[in-house]
Amino acid sequence: MPTSPSSVLPWLVAASLCAAPALAQQGSPPPAASPRATTPGPLPVESGRGTLYLSALRAAGDTQPVRAGLKWRIFDEAAEADGSHKLVAESKDAAPAMPLPEGTYIVHAALGLAGATKRVRINAEPVSERLVLNAGALRITGLLGDQAINPSKLRISIYVPERGNSEAKLVVANAKASEPIGLPEGIYHVVSTLLDVTGPGALAQSNATTTNSVINADLRVQAGKLTDASLRHRAAVMTLKLVSNPGGEALANTAFTILTPGGDVIRELIGAFPSLVLAEGEYVAIARHDSKTYQTLFKVVSTLDHDVEIIAK
Repeated sequence: MPTSPSSVLPWLVAASLCAAPALAQQGSPPPAASPRATTPGPLPVESGRGTLYLSALRAAGDTQPVRAGLKWRIFDEAAEADGSHKLVAESKDAAPAMPLPEGTYIVHAALGLAGATKRVRINAEPVSERLVLNAGALRITGLLGDQAINPSKLRISIYVPERGNSEAKLVVANAKASEPIGLPEGIYHVVSTLLDVTGPGALAQSNATTTNSVINADLRVQAGKLTDASLRHRAAVMTLKLVSNPGGEALANTAFTILTPGGDVIRELIGAFPSLVLAEGEYVAIARHDSKTYQTLFKVVSTLDHDVEIIAK
């Protein structure tokens, strides 16, 4: 009588369990290891996507990539109707890994004002790209005599010069003194202006008045290098006073005008004893009080702060 499948299956299972020890004793290979015990391989790539790994060098020949200060932008290569390119990703990491759909992109890396652009094709395989920025850096410090000037008391402007015009193109309107400024390799015209922040709002450039102490310099920035430059100002703080007698008390409600010997107006101030920063040189001080006008000549010597007394006679 034929045996039914349901009656044979239990017997086969039991027989296989009994045979397993015997097979092991005869030197048969052990059962395959569980999948959980195996070393995981590369993760499967998502269909239709890839990963772009980015890094940058300051200059060709550098061995170490840029570690900080980078800004990456990824644009679709296909232009929009207005000619622009759609921004699809961005990162401030030094070496980002950017997952992107397959396609062609424009990669832009920026370090300060220096930058580089490259066209990249993304597919299912990982893509690594390293851009060369051809970038250097410029650091400006200010000196008054032999003393460093507080960076908040300086206004730094950086220009790209052209023949016959040293300030042809403004590239940095208010650079921070004593901090590296990333720039493409080249020659730059730097203007350092000492700020008058002796009154209310001191140390706040938005409340400061520019003085006539201005220093200019042409500086070269080299790729991969930091250029340090110290610009020396020659100026002092003058305190104006209208007095009845030498060494007397300052008269309130006095209007002062400071002029060059040629008659150019430098500053106008009101008060009993206002102060201002002036570049080294000779000046005329005019004081108006009670409808009367008085004046005196005075000289400014760098770093020698002092009072300028105008005698009301």
